[in-house]
Amino acid sequence: MEEDTTQGCPFCTLAAKLESDELDLILGASMMEPDIRIQTNKLGFCPDHFSKMLRHGKRLPLALILESHLNELKSDTMKKGVVKSPEKAAARIRELNSTCYVCKRIGDNYYRMLANAAYMWGQDFDFRKKFASQPYLCGRHFADICEVAKKEVGKRLAPDLCAAAAQLYGNKLEDLSDEVSRFCRSFNHSYQDEPIGNAATSVERSIEFLK
Repeated sequence: MEEDTTQGCPFCTLAAKLESDELDLILGASMMEPDIRIQTNKLGFCPDHFSKMLRHGKRLPLALILESHLNELKSDTMKKGVVKSPEKAAARIRELNSTCYVCKRIGDNYYRMLANAAYMWGQDFDFRKKFASQPYLCGRHFADICEVAKKEVGKRLAPDLCAAAAQLYGNKLEDLSDEVSRFCRSFNHSYQDEPIGNAATSVERSIEFLK
């Protein structure tokens, strides 16, 4: 069971939108742009984004990307059907395993997303109210918005933004902790009459929150 991010951490929702947009672009018009193809050939894709592109359903664009990528990889590591240097080939594979075109694109936009939110929080009191009314912040985004706050809203306001973020994070952490404890108690016959309620899905939702 996956967390419904439309009812959860707002930055998870925005990050998911960033990823979806990038996948649409790379399997759409961007796929034919020579400078984009150079980058995808160089960086490749992580296992997660390879899987997501395959599930996207656009097999021909993906095949064209793979054709170009495989040909360049073959040129980098092979000559006349034989690996030129196992050591250099292995180094190139290790390099590819540490990079991903989609991850890089998301990462480039991710900071701007958080920076814009921090800036708006510092400038717009209505935005502060909207921020405070969000269901929660996951651990990653709570930590990241606090890090960004130091640079985007200044030393005077950064503690207030971090406190607002901590409230959203802490409330959810407290709720999940209680629900997981209630789930664990449900296996104890002494608590068999205690309603389990939302605790039935607390394990799945806690993992989503933590990861």
